[in-house]
Amino acid sequence: MTDQLDGTRVLIITSNMGVERDELLVPRDELRKRGALVTHAAPKNEQVQTFRHDVDKDAVVQPDSSLHEVSVDDFDVLVVPGGTVNADKLRVTDRAVELAKEFAGAGKPIAAICHGPWLLVNAELVRGKTLTSYFTLRADLINAGGAWVDEPAVRSAEDGWTLLTSRNPGDLPDFITAITRELVPASR
Repeated sequence: MTDQLDGTRVLIITSNMGVERDELLVPRDELRKRGALVTHAAPKNEQVQTFRHDVDKDAVVQPDSSLHEVSVDDFDVLVVPGGTVNADKLRVTDRAVELAKEFAGAGKPIAAICHGPWLLVNAELVRGKTLTSYFTLRADLINAGGAWVDEPAVRSAEDGWTLLTSRNPGDLPDFITAITRELVPASR
């Protein structure tokens, strides 16, 4: 399994404050173990504060790049971790919204977990998609035109691009498996 994603280019985007620790670090580290080239970008190429359960400060992580230094052309998939503060800040960060639109426009998959789909609401990418999230986003996603379901991992391939979503940190194994399957079609 260590070379399953050999050479696949993954972009994980976060704000500089409030990202759920495991939703950033577990996919980053697991996808790297599977051979992916993972880049973590934030609005500023400055330290990112992670949290556990949205309230307990945890690790401080240095991103690899700023959002303005990355291009959709250089990546195969966009990953959006959750954390209430993280998602709320990302959805009003113009470059984060632009990146989501650019990935969808290029037909490249987007994977979002927990509160991460809030970014997709502001990017106007939810309409017509079936997706999941942390349960408190249900009404927001339905109001944005999505069909919300309560499942560990959901794949929605309508409109020429694929959206992969999961509900919370407990779904991380399913989330990572869904990303891997999407990037390695033979494993579907």
